[in-house]
Amino acid sequence: MHSTPKFRAVLLPVLALAAAAACAAQGKPQNTWVASWGTSQQIPEPQNALPADDLRDATVRQIVHLSAGGPMLRVHLSNAFGTEALHFTAVHIAHPLAPGSSTIDAATDRALTFNGQRDVLVPPGAEYVSDPIPYPVPQLSDLAVTFHLDEPPSRESGHPGSRATSYYVHGDAVAAPVLDGAARVDHWYQLSEVDVQAGRGAGSVVTLGDSITDGHGATTNGNDRWTDVLARRLQQSPATRNIGVSNQGIGGNHLLTDGLGPNALARLDRDVLAPAGVRWLIVLEGVNDLGALARKGDATPEEHAALVQRILGAYQQIVARAHAHGIRVIGATITPYTGSDYYHPEPANEADRLAVNAWIRTPGHFDAVLDFDKVVRDPAHPDHLLPAYDCGDHLHPSPAGYKAMGDAIPLSLFAR
Repeated sequence: MHSTPKFRAVLLPVLALAAAAACAAQGKPQNTWVASWGTSQQIPEPQNALPADDLRDATVRQIVHLSAGGPMLRVHLSNAFGTEALHFTAVHIAHPLAPGSSTIDAATDRALTFNGQRDVLVPPGAEYVSDPIPYPVPQLSDLAVTFHLDEPPSRESGHPGSRATSYYVHGDAVAAPVLDGAARVDHWYQLSEVDVQAGRGAGSVVTLGDSITDGHGATTNGNDRWTDVLARRLQQSPATRNIGVSNQGIGGNHLLTDGLGPNALARLDRDVLAPAGVRWLIVLEGVNDLGALARKGDATPEEHAALVQRILGAYQQIVARAHAHGIRVIGATITPYTGSDYYHPEPANEADRLAVNAWIRTPGHFDAVLDFDKVVRDPAHPDHLLPAYDCGDHLHPSPAGYKAMGDAIPLSLFAR
């Protein structure tokens, strides 16, 4: 009975201290880790995988283009699809001298550590984040990440649609200013994210999609995907320059079935919820599900109707999962693909696309909508891409089309 006042006497000072600390914290800028660059992992197709002998006692140098800048960074290594632990004997970062070259500024070369060690053993199916390192990087700059493997991965994890050139040589050359005689390949391997520390208003935008988000038709080493255009625009505004963009597009990806990479619902945890600082999600996915239904033959009206409902159900699952983590979800309409030699869409496929887009545009389904269909379609033939925005296959936009898409995104969507 008499212990209550004594308990309150102890509790009240503690609460007062906590309140004072909270007030003090409000007066200080809060630094947040944000994904400044990211890419989805998959098992590379045979034509995109490196032979095991090429990765035995090998140095691999990869160039990534950051969005937000910051005074500190950390790097994520991936063994997402490996079946055995993968040993990175050394991992370095540096500023590259030019796109499309393995040459780095040797004065900027730094070794990364993992739990204080220079090497790291990444378990199968896992990702490993380096220790933070003071390493100022400007916004929209390139970063070279170089690692050495003593043995090749049991199964590679990577991103075939890099639209960026990587370099590899035998031996440990992680600090070499240039990789003499390096082989070149336009893919990324075992590298999934680069985070930077950012201040007030910091956060990251994740873009979940297929080849149109991955950038098929964009310029190799040109960084002109629609996501790159968005990143540049965010960095041009003082109100949004602490926002990073993480491109989680996979060429050939589906909402509902595995194909090139796991289906979109299966990769939500790793590709959407896990990136550092994610606050917004843009979903542009579904054209491959629509096109594949009748690619090799006609489908019944019932099959078309069922597919549309399954696509809408997948969108609702994505929204529910993202909302549970406080992420705002922005839906993007599916762009036209009539005339595509790959899918040979019939009127029924176009009707499916229109039905899906009508649902996306309906208020209350997504938190906001990007009408990419309206941006890139030909007004005279709305089931076709505008010729100036067509890369030539009548399915993927050209760099001009990607610029139009990126320019059409209101930056007000990312207001605090």
